[in-house]
Amino acid sequence: MTTALAPSTVHSADGTRINYVTTGAGPGLIVVPGALNDASDYAELAAALAAHFTVHTIERRGRGGSGPQGDGYGIEAECADLAAVRAATDASFVFGHSFGGLVALEAARRNPEIKKLAVYEPGVSVDGLIPMDWIPAYRRYLERGRPFDAFATFVMATGPAAARRNPHWLMSAILRVVFRGAKREKLFGLLGANLREHQEVGRLDGSYRNYGEVSAEVLLLAGGKSKLPYVTAAIDRLAGVVPSARVHTFPKLDHFGPDERGPAEVAATVTAFLAS
Repeated sequence: MTTALAPSTVHSADGTRINYVTTGAGPGLIVVPGALNDASDYAELAAALAAHFTVHTIERRGRGGSGPQGDGYGIEAECADLAAVRAATDASFVFGHSFGGLVALEAARRNPEIKKLAVYEPGVSVDGLIPMDWIPAYRRYLERGRPFDAFATFVMATGPAAARRNPHWLMSAILRVVFRGAKREKLFGLLGANLREHQEVGRLDGSYRNYGEVSAEVLLLAGGKSKLPYVTAAIDRLAGVVPSARVHTFPKLDHFGPDERGPAEVAATVTAFLAS
């Protein structure tokens, strides 16, 4: 029985090193973090799941001890990484959050050995509801060494409507106050990966019908307080095309339910689904 976080490493199909951390005992469950997150952000979720499952949280490429995204980066690489961890662990359950939910859905339609899949507000863009017009300015700010301006551009474009009411300079100033110390350092380290990941989200816009190929049982999760414009459309469209999809909404949670607001609550619902 693994009671503490145990680090392990696999190599993906292209040779990239992929780290993951394991805790708990029981059937294998892989956790796939979202954009601007790393494995440590899901420690509470993993701990809550560990009473019933052997939980393997991937350190996705481009962060932590895993290798870089690489020149040929795309969703196919993310799916290969998940497949490598699945092969090493024999896990047949997957949980994905936000961009990690998109990765999980793409992996599940390629790999029938994934038997059950829970995704929390997966980053599936429908009819352009996850905008991409922020990318040129975001890239320029990164190239000029202005990470807070880049992040402010991203938040104002993709976040809730309230974020767009502030002028850019004020949003940048607010983020400088909120993100300090180690939190700031981690954010800065993920901004480049965030760009490439969202380019994949944009490339896959409107491809939700592909998830009709998923043979796994699927639980679609959303926060009732989520104010991201794409969520309702994504969940509705996925529920209409994924053959075995169920939907569950957490009335008191928002987009950050699994990693910040309610990891124990999310874990309880995921546990009930996977155990059924």
